Amino acid sequence: MTLRIAMWSGPRNISTAMMRAWESREDCSVIDEPFYACYLTETGAQHPCREVIIASQPTVRAVVVGQLNGPVEADIFYQKHMTHHMPRGCDLRWTSALCNVFLIRSPEHVIASYLQKMPTVTEADIGIVRQRELFDEITRITGTQPPVIDGRDVLENPRGLLQRLCQTIGVAWSDNMLSWAQGSRKSDGVWASHWYQSVWASSGFEAYQPKLVELSPSARALADAMQPHYEAMACHRLRAL
Repeated sequence: MTLRIAMWSGPRNISTAMMRAWESREDCSVIDEPFYACYLTETGAQHPCREVIIASQPTVRAVVVGQLNGPVEADIFYQKHMTHHMPRGCDLRWTSALCNVFLIRSPEHVIASYLQKMPTVTEADIGIVRQRELFDEITRITGTQPPVIDGRDVLENPRGLLQRLCQTIGVAWSDNMLSWAQGSRKSDGVWASHWYQSVWASSGFEAYQPKLVELSPSARALADAMQPHYEAMACHRLRAL
């Protein structure tokens, strides 16, 4: 039976690098942000590559769910999900059949990185509040608290943290998860040309380097408001072996 891993992240984390790590396994196939077109259609959000994204994916959530639960020719099916793509009130019962994992990052670093790609940022754009809500909702639905990993912890010790994650979810460890070939992949979403340049140039997880974050007063206020939601998940995060 295929193990279906749903990795729930906000934007500007290491979510694409994490997708690369799992796709590097011989036993794993991946899918990149399958609800993106649904989100754009439902919200009218003006994102880069908007029309191309909408044309590339189903725009009906039930159809996407059917794909995610459908046949897969791999032992592991890794699903990269953005939390802000999942609006309040949507049916999440399908997540009960998944191995759900939450990938978090400190709000100030998410916001600083987001503003390098987009002119403005809002609470809804970065999905941290929604991530915490999803964490609570999926815990209720599945009856199990999902594992949490922090992007910084992964970068500080990729082997130790990913080994711990694999151990936690019952997956055999593979050294293939630590490196990959540079460049684009067929599995990348059509939006990759705008967002994935650093991942395309990478061949593994970049070593963590502390950065001085400078935010405008409004961006700092947003980061401060998001911090309690981040901390509510961070207190559960896995530690490296």
